[in-house]
Amino acid sequence: MTITTEDLFMDLDRSGPIPLYYQVARRMQDAIESGDLPPGARIENELKLAEHLGISRPTIRRAIQELVNQGLLVRRRGVGTQVVRGRLTRSVELTSLFDDLSLSHRSPSTTVLIHEAIVPSGEILESLTLPADTEVLHIKRLRFTDGVPFALLENYLPPEFLTMTAESLEKRGLYQLMRSRGTTMKVARQTIGARTASKEEATLFNQKPGSSVLTMSRTLFDQSGHAVEFGVHSYRPDLYSFEVTLVEK
Repeated sequence: MTITTEDLFMDLDRSGPIPLYYQVARRMQDAIESGDLPPGARIENELKLAEHLGISRPTIRRAIQELVNQGLLVRRRGVGTQVVRGRLTRSVELTSLFDDLSLSHRSPSTTVLIHEAIVPSGEILESLTLPADTEVLHIKRLRFTDGVPFALLENYLPPEFLTMTAESLEKRGLYQLMRSRGTTMKVARQTIGARTASKEEATLFNQKPGSSVLTMSRTLFDQSGHAVEFGVHSYRPDLYSFEVTLVEK
């Protein structure tokens, strides 16, 4: 689907005090939020849009960049500029990202980047309360929502999960697979932060070098108090946020 410029921009005020880029951005934002421009809808390229509206290309570029910064549009090589759903706000609870996306009526998909059996660092073995030289399952996954990459998930799982396959991880969420093996998740110790994206993260997220990412590390324990997962994750902050409810004691 491609926007119809005649309907969307027919009443632009070209002589008033409100900048044209702001008017264009606001019209598109209203159309996205109302559903008139649904997720996946393509935006005409900047040159054609500027010609149709009779305004400068830098004005169009600035308007589109405003919406990219808000996480409402995404630029994709070979596809162009597309509408994406707004930022996913995730409550800080003991849930999986895959489940949260599905419950939010998003379309999650996963690419497994690393799937290997390794002896990790002593710090990771300590987090999993495992003895030295223990082999664990190390996985790294790139998570997409509606085709847009926004989360890089790296996990270490104790030996009982070494038989978990990469194929199953691309089809289902990690916690779904763990539950199917009889694991009951009870408690997690979690730390949330932010930092500058690594070169790998900037490339995978289609972001500029020096962009920021949200981070989360988590150690998960089962009903017996055994550590069953250690994860280090990063997220695009324009597409993802954490929500915490605070209660007075």
